[in-house]
Amino acid sequence: MKQTNYPLPIRVLVGELKRLPGIGPRSAERIALWMVQSRDARAGDVAAAIQTVNERINPCKCCGFFTETELCEFCADTSRDAAILCVVEQPTDVLPLERTGRFRGRYHAIGGRISPLDHIGPEHLRIGELLNRVRDEKPQEIILALGSDVEGEATANYIAVLLREFGVGVTRLAQGLPAGGGLEHADELTLSRALSGRTRI
Repeated sequence: MKQTNYPLPIRVLVGELKRLPGIGPRSAERIALWMVQSRDARAGDVAAAIQTVNERINPCKCCGFFTETELCEFCADTSRDAAILCVVEQPTDVLPLERTGRFRGRYHAIGGRISPLDHIGPEHLRIGELLNRVRDEKPQEIILALGSDVEGEATANYIAVLLREFGVGVTRLAQGLPAGGGLEHADELTLSRALSGRTRI
């Protein structure tokens, strides 16, 4: 007996939506059907926005944050304190720290964490670029604002060892972040306290 299904364009859309993080088969199907049935779906606007982001947004050549130009707004801002460099795992970790209003230094996203089980070593991260920045910009303090889970701690310790040769102060976010948690789940007060209570390692 022939199995009934949605027309091919809907099935293709469901398949593409399922590729997005956090969207399973049922959610993908609901979104696809909403786009087909709802008068307010504005699917063309959604498609145009996705296309625009894909064409115009790229990583900042200095810190790795999102930008339409060569440098992001943080790296291009000459009023920021170049003496303090905050190292984060992902570009998405920049905004939670920025929204605390407590940090006016510069950022550097390394693009992940060392995770042997996932076959991610130091060579897969932007650690070399970090060392080049420290060599060229000569900051006085490096804040390692990495996750407090096992991989985050291992990555922080690895970077701290590499930074010893530069004679730069290296600190780590101390209080406020829960063990096993990342920056994306922390509220602004928690991050503000973590920044204030960072400790030297």
